[in-house]
Amino acid sequence: MGKTVVQLGYGMQGRASLFDLLESDLVDRVFVADTSPGLSEEVSKLGSDKVTAVHLDASDPLAVKELISKADVVVELLPGFLAFQTAKAAVEAGVSLVSSMYLTNPGEQNPAKVKEQRLKLETMNREAQKKGITILQEFGMDPGIDLVLGNRALKELDEVHAFHSYGAGFPELASAGNPLRYKFTWSIIGVMRSYLRPARILSDGRVVEIPADEMFSPNNTHILDLPEMGGPLECFPNGDSEHFARTFELEGKVRSMGRYICRWPGHGVFWETMAKCGFLGEVPVRWGEKDIRPVEFCAGLLGSQEQFYYKDDERDVALIRADVRGLKDGKKKRIVWQITDKRDLKTGFTAMQRTVGFPMSIGAQMILDGRMSRRGVVDPTEVPFEPYMEELQRRGLSASRVEEEWEGDLNP
Repeated sequence: MGKTVVQLGYGMQGRASLFDLLESDLVDRVFVADTSPGLSEEVSKLGSDKVTAVHLDASDPLAVKELISKADVVVELLPGFLAFQTAKAAVEAGVSLVSSMYLTNPGEQNPAKVKEQRLKLETMNREAQKKGITILQEFGMDPGIDLVLGNRALKELDEVHAFHSYGAGFPELASAGNPLRYKFTWSIIGVMRSYLRPARILSDGRVVEIPADEMFSPNNTHILDLPEMGGPLECFPNGDSEHFARTFELEGKVRSMGRYICRWPGHGVFWETMAKCGFLGEVPVRWGEKDIRPVEFCAGLLGSQEQFYYKDDERDVALIRADVRGLKDGKKKRIVWQITDKRDLKTGFTAMQRTVGFPMSIGAQMILDGRMSRRGVVDPTEVPFEPYMEELQRRGLSASRVEEEWEGDLNP
């Protein structure tokens, strides 16, 4: 008998997830919930009797719990601030869930709040285990595929000295024809907020704090020149590597570590100036009789212009790369796992939709058919590697692996 899936959210990535769920023989019925007034009309155009549109305010935990109680698994594609409470509702309802978001804030620096987050997650984990369900978090592209590839590469070395991870989406070079050389494939306000984010890297075994407005500083930028990209990319720290060193049990072992996004040259110098001038700030400023958040103004301004969106014949690129260096059988080795994807012009799905939406659907299906058997709160490193990679490959997301001699350079 087919299974029932509830998908919460029908944004850009949600369209790809729903498409993939409807293709599955495992799935008999999908309830897709969103606040969009045109949801029913959009869903009806899919021409599938498997899917039912539901108007839902996802900030109402009781309404969410009532809907997801109908499901065998939930696919959660909501804004990040709703991730934890939605997972909590799923646990209370006794239903497994897949989320592309962090259930805790990895950038939280207040020790008391960090402890509080950890305790809440431990409680959720125990309850999920008791009910025999799986709460699969961070299962998109970044975080998600990057953690799967990184974990695999790490396990192939006996000692890890450097670990550099990349998760990036940007226009194909031929489509990067505006002043920013960038176009949007996900939440514009989300992009803007990710551009004013403190980071932590590890250098020579020490934690280096990078203030939010120095993310794009030349001192924190390096170049990644891959022939398949068609030109060099600027790379910027974006995330807390110390947090992921703990996740991978690398504390006190790895000497150099960073997580990075990539853009075409010229992007960084513009956004460093914007950040330092306050254009990405969250504190409202008074203009006339209104209070305006600078970051929301930037999102609104850029989002109103056609030049920052893809035309039907233009493609974006998703780059997921794990570069791990260390010792294997006493020899210096470098292992690189990488997935590069581009927009599918036949379906119209962007690379970002494919690398976020498809993994979400895959995660749900692996829970439904028992290939993902771990219970409790789990992350991508606990998903069986070969079955997951086979599912990605079936959708055209193929990984490459390179192993080579390493000369000892720790820098990205």
